[in-house]
Amino acid sequence: MPTQLTLIQIDNYGPWTVTPEPRREMDLQTMQSRLYADIAQFLGHRDGYVFFSRFDNMIAVTNGLDEASHRALQETIRNRYPVTISLGVGTADTPAVALDEATEQIQAAGSAQDESRTEVLAGSFLDTPADSTLNIAHFDVNDATGKYTDQLNEFDSFIQIERGYASLMEHMREAHGALSFFVGGDNVIATCPELSPGEYQAAIDHVGDDVGVELKVGVGRGVTPHEAGYAAKHALEDCRFDGTTVEFDTPHAATGDD
Repeated sequence: MPTQLTLIQIDNYGPWTVTPEPRREMDLQTMQSRLYADIAQFLGHRDGYVFFSRFDNMIAVTNGLDEASHRALQETIRNRYPVTISLGVGTADTPAVALDEATEQIQAAGSAQDESRTEVLAGSFLDTPADSTLNIAHFDVNDATGKYTDQLNEFDSFIQIERGYASLMEHMREAHGALSFFVGGDNVIATCPELSPGEYQAAIDHVGDDVGVELKVGVGRGVTPHEAGYAAKHALEDCRFDGTTVEFDTPHAATGDD
């Protein structure tokens, strides 16, 4: 079940932020947030997902998007912003390996602060939609409102949620090569290889033991990120309704890890 990932990197962004003199921080924050929103809208309309990462770098799950779509994204950003973006694309059964491949494509073309490296588009694309079935997991903190939002000030609530996210992100990356992203509130979305219910439960148990944050997760499969992610949302609702911690959108075959 290969995943196609696209690394989106702003060209020569660091030098641009201080040329001809340092730019106002809130102007930079505004541009970064608008750039992310426009990329999210562009990819979302094509059933892709994008996560802001460090904002000057973004990571997109692009199963179902071809080279022409990627070039159209570059053109859209070039026409609307004072910066351009380079895109590296990688495909692999493990999301982390796909991201390694995508990163290598951009790095081979030059440094992120090389002014001569502009609008690189390099890498491999999945051939057909049938090749691109993937897994999306939607994690949610149990009773975050009751435990944190209604009990602590916002900054302390944020610390607790971030601790849970950091613990989950590291575990999923190291144990399974999955990539997890905070998406606001108390939600984390992960693009994953094929994992068993037992492996998801082990991740939840790890976070609980490590930082005391209790999670649940819905897992969806689909040809596109939207299809898989929407199925994951429905599976997460099953967790909420049934009081369970791990649910799949379709019955999962039992394995030795379950």
